[in-house]
Amino acid sequence: MATIKIKQVKSGIDRPERQKRTLRALGFRKMNQTIEKEGTPQIMGMIAKVAHLVTVIK
Repeated sequence: MATIKIKQVKSGIDRPERQKRTLRALGFRKMNQTIEKEGTPQIMGMIAKVAHLVTVIK
């Protein structure tokens, strides 16, 4: 699988608990943090659930 870079662009504050947990499960700890993950179907599904809070760089 290819690796993808994901950046958190909006805060998890005042979001449903499920979205907060998804951000934490992806590995985000603070705003504007960029992480690299494998492009597995599970990770892509998590990104889809919080797509309004993150951007995929590549």
